[in-house]
Amino acid sequence: MNKDAPRQISEEKAFVLMATLCAKREYCTLDIRKKLSRYLLDDNVIDKIIDRLKAEKYINEARYCHSFINDKLRFDKWGRKKIEFTLRQKQIPLELISNAFLEFPDDMFNESLETLFRNKLKTIKSNSDKEKRFKLIRFAIGRGFLMDETLTCVERILSGK
Repeated sequence: MNKDAPRQISEEKAFVLMATLCAKREYCTLDIRKKLSRYLLDDNVIDKIIDRLKAEKYINEARYCHSFINDKLRFDKWGRKKIEFTLRQKQIPLELISNAFLEFPDDMFNESLETLFRNKLKTIKSNSDKEKRFKLIRFAIGRGFLMDETLTCVERILSGK
């Protein structure tokens, strides 16, 4: 029997499996919905399980949002735009995203960007400061940092302050 093939399980067993997952780490509603859809459950049953997980505080979108921002900022060194875009793809309400960002001071994003730049500067092969500047800006924008914070940090790094 194929391990990856969808299989039917009971509603209670599906709830227990999802509750166990949610107890180990944060998940958003969309992630759990995707996992439950693998078990060939009816949409009404999936909604019922998700409502129960929320009622019993296994799923909390605000808590998930905070945890996601913290992890992406600290470990992956993502910028505000990339984090926000990913959370919106996960169908997190914009209000929750905005409120979660308020818990993180701008200094944290700037420190993250500065660390990224210092490491990236060591790997950039360039003959001119203008080319280095361009490559750093492109790198930061790709990581989801805002243009104004990127330009400020690039000037600070390249001027040696």
